[in-house]
Amino acid sequence: MTLKDLPNLVTSARIALAVVVFALLAAAAGLGPVAAPAAARVAVISGALGLFVIAALTDFVDGWLARRLDARSALGVMLDPIADKIAMVGAVVGLCALDAPLVAWPGALMLMRELFVAGLRETGVKLPVSQLAKWKTTVQLVALSAAMAVQLAPGLRPAAVGLLWLAAGLTLWTGLDYLRRTLAALRP
Repeated sequence: MTLKDLPNLVTSARIALAVVVFALLAAAAGLGPVAAPAAARVAVISGALGLFVIAALTDFVDGWLARRLDARSALGVMLDPIADKIAMVGAVVGLCALDAPLVAWPGALMLMRELFVAGLRETGVKLPVSQLAKWKTTVQLVALSAAMAVQLAPGLRPAAVGLLWLAAGLTLWTGLDYLRRTLAALRP
């Protein structure tokens, strides 16, 4: 292992953290083999939120490290968006178990868009990540963090609702942009 492997290790850590975040949210909701006792619920959700924020920060750190260390790689280019999707899916599904009324609709729209764009990429058309899609990911991460924070501070609910719908809107907008670009590339 060399220093140039560090960005991909950071990205891999995001995937591992996403699994733990999901497990903690599911436990806080009383699901799975290890349900959190009611007395531990706040601590479990706080842990999930803290780990999710760390995972979100790794999304910026891995790219910065790759540029700084001149360690860009095909593996990193492939792994980074996968890690983003796994973190988002784990948080959405875990939050749906915990607070479906808050997350279900905007979360479902976000998940459907991600599957749709993955399908568009199967056409073989190169779809580089747009700047708006990078912002979309940031807004998703902030919105999902806010949705977790609502479980600890219910007064944040209106802000979380707004952020979740903003994230869903940006997600759908970027999905339409990818569709437009794919159709343009496929035209004879």
